[in-house]
Amino acid sequence: MAADEKPTASVWTRPGRPQREQLTREQIVAAAIELLDREGIEALSMRKLGSRLNTAATSLYRHVANRDELIQLVVDDIYGELDLPATADRARWRAAVTGIAAGLRAMTLRHPWIAPELGQVGLVHIGPNAMRMSAGLLAQFEAAGFPADEKDQAVGTLTAYVIGIATSEAAYLSSIARSGRTEQEWVADLRPAYDDASRQHPGLRDGNSARQDVPPRQIRDDDFSYGLDRVLDGLTARLRA
Repeated sequence: MAADEKPTASVWTRPGRPQREQLTREQIVAAAIELLDREGIEALSMRKLGSRLNTAATSLYRHVANRDELIQLVVDDIYGELDLPATADRARWRAAVTGIAAGLRAMTLRHPWIAPELGQVGLVHIGPNAMRMSAGLLAQFEAAGFPADEKDQAVGTLTAYVIGIATSEAAYLSSIARSGRTEQEWVADLRPAYDDASRQHPGLRDGNSARQDVPPRQIRDDDFSYGLDRVLDGLTARLRA
C-alpha cells in the first residue's frame, strides 16, 4: 500500500479501544438493533442512540468510530441469529442449503432495514458471524462435490437469489406496515384495482385469480421455495454434469 493511501475503514480491521466505563459495545449494538427494528435505518444516529442509552453521543465514540462502524457491528450481530448445520454431508447438502437459505430470508424479514445492507460488498462481511455463515454454506457445497473453482460461485449464486428475494419482500412488507394495515387487508384493498388493470392481459388476470383465495404470506413462501428449488436444481444439474 502506498504511503498516501488509507486502508479501507472497517470496525473489523481497527484495533479495539479500551473500555473505561460501564457502557459496553454489546449494549450499544443491542440498543441500535431495537431502534432499527422500530424506526428503520434512516432513524439511526449516534445522538439518538445515545439518548436511548441515557448517555452522550461522545460516549458511543469510545466504542465505535462512526455510524458506519456501528452498522457493521449490528449487521454481524444479526447474522448471529442464523442456525447452521453442525456438519456437512454429501447426501444431505441440498436439505442443509435449503435450511440456511430459509433462515437467511427469515432473518431479513425479521429486520427489514437490513436488506440494503446485505446487498453491499466488502469489509462489512468479515465479521465473525458473517464469516461463520459463509464458511457454513461453503462447507455444504464442498461436501456436495463442487470443484474448488466453482464452490464460491455456487455460494454466490444462492445468496444472490435469497438476498434479492428477501430485499424485495422486506420493501413490500415495510410499505404495508407504514399503511397501518395487515398484509391480508392491503392485498384485498388492491385486488379490485388489479383486476381492472389486468382486463387487457388475460394471462395476468388468470394467474391472479387462481391464487386469490390463498393467504398472501403462503404465496410469498411458495414463490420463495419455487425459486430456491429451481436454483438448486440448476446447481444439482451442474454437479451431475
